[in-house]
Order: sequence, then structure tokens, then C-alpha cells
Amino acid sequence: MEPMRPIRRAAQAGLASGLALATTPLKRWVISVLAHDRRSGIDYDAPRGDAGLFDPQSVTWIVHADFPGMMSGGICALMLQTLHPQALAGVWDHSNFREDLLGRLRRTTAFVAGTTFAPRSEADKLIARVRAIHGRVNGTTADGRAYSANDAELLTWVHCTEMWSFLRGYEVYRPARLSTAVKDRYFAETARVAEQLGARGVPKSQAEIDAYFSAIRPQLEFSERSRVVLEVLNRVQLPIPAAGVSRHLFLGAGAALLPDWARQLMPRSPLLQARDRAARETLRRLGPLLRAALREGVAARSCRRVGISPQTLQRIPD
Repeated sequence: MEPMRPIRRAAQAGLASGLALATTPLKRWVISVLAHDRRSGIDYDAPRGDAGLFDPQSVTWIVHADFPGMMSGGICALMLQTLHPQALAGVWDHSNFREDLLGRLRRTTAFVAGTTFAPRSEADKLIARVRAIHGRVNGTTADGRAYSANDAELLTWVHCTEMWSFLRGYEVYRPARLSTAVKDRYFAETARVAEQLGARGVPKSQAEIDAYFSAIRPQLEFSERSRVVLEVLNRVQLPIPAAGVSRHLFLGAGAALLPDWARQLMPRSPLLQARDRAARETLRRLGPLLRAALREGVAARSCRRVGISPQTLQRIPD
């Protein structure tokens, strides 16, 4: 028997039983805290027929409508982003991540949801707003390297970590087997947002994004700052009962998506890796429940806005 299997089974059982007790609060949390309802300021129901930045038949709509994949993918992307010294310096110097890391995750989720599903004018406003914020984020790293959040190369890094992680989250937690052609469509589609933000040389296929990560690896490192950010992430407070169990579920499910090259940089003990695997299997089983909690989320409302059935987003791309 695999040495860590009993630990993984125990961790998986604990996560499943704890979340079973929190089913109803978890649904309310998903809808009211992370879902983007009318309080977001964006009207996802009008104007009728406005598809926004993407075709409603796009791979992007299908992938970004899947909550388990997006939530775990967002965690994975945040972990990856701690490995780039200049990108991390912007977060370290210009955000209140120590006090409100959940808020940062919410804002990222809101941006992705808005640029994916909102009407075109609202998506353009979101991009303009983020560009303006980025204009105020600049400085120097601890070793003297200049950085700017509007730097084309840093924008490309952030974009690639997010899109790779969201797509990987969909594959693992849907779960789904996606062809290379479908993955290429996804990266080509989502590159539009990165380019509007100012990114350049954005990978537009699976092969290009693989080559991009290979080329950038020499610039990456797991620093003391990386460790601090991940410690804050491990303590983030969720506004639901059984918050500790839920936190470990999503953190572990996100960490389980990390590519092998990132795992080699990040120190994760055998116990943590066993917990990650347990979280991965638990989130796979809970996927239908979480999707049901968002039956009336922004993706479904946006489908109705453009005159298609929300069930369209349940199909596996081919």
C-alpha cells in the first residue's frame, strides 16, 4: 500500500464530513459572497443580445462558468504568482493582502466574471479601471529591479498563470478531457483581455504557453516574501461555518493543480501533498453541489441575455 494512502483517506473523510454539515451555509456563501449578483454594479441581464467580449459559444464561457474549476484555479494562479519577484513586489508594496486577501480573490474573480460575461461596455469599463489602478502600482524590488503593474511582460505573466490555472481547474474538477484544439481556442480567446490590458507576446495556444513557462522559469524563485504570502493564504478567513475545513479544501484543491516545475520550487511536505490529493478528490465529488448553488449565477443570466439556454455551458467542448 502507498505509504501516504491512510493519511490521504483520513484527510479526505474529514473534509467530506465537515462540508456535509456546511452544505446549506456553503450554498449561501457561494451565492452571496463570491458570486457576482446585482450588488456588483454590473447588469448581466441587459442589454438583450449583447454578448460582450466573447461569443456565447466560446470555450471561455464554458470554462469560466464552472465554479469548482475557477475557484481552485484562482488559488493555483495566486500561488504561482508568488514565484515572480517583480510581480510579487507589486502585491507586497501596494496591497493590503495581509488584512484582506479574500478581498483580493473576490476582486480577481469579479474581473474575470465581468470580462467574460458582462455586456461589452461593462467589460471595457472593467479593463479601463484596472489599467488605471495598474498605473499607480510601480516601484523597486528588494534587489533594485524596477517594476510596474502596467509592464507588458508582467501582465503576460499574470495572465498566463490565471488562464493556465482556470483551464487546468476545469479539466481536473469538471472533470473533462479537452483536446489540444479546444485548449488552443481557449488561450487564443482569452488573450484578447490580456492584450487590452497592455500585455504583449501573449501565448495563444497550448504549445505557446508551455514554451512561455519553460522560458520564464529561470526568473522565478520561492522567496521569503513568497512564504509570507502563502502563510497569509493559509490563514484566510472565510465567512461561513466550518470555515477551516472549507479553506483547506479549496487551498488543497488549488495546490493540487500546480505544475510539476512549480512544485519543485515550492516546499510542500508529504503531509501537505497528501492533503492536496484528498482535497482534489473531495472537490471532484462536491462539484455537482457547487454547480447547483450557482444555477442562477451570472453565467446563466448572461446566457438568457443572449438568447441561449444555460445548459449550453454544461457541455464539454469538442
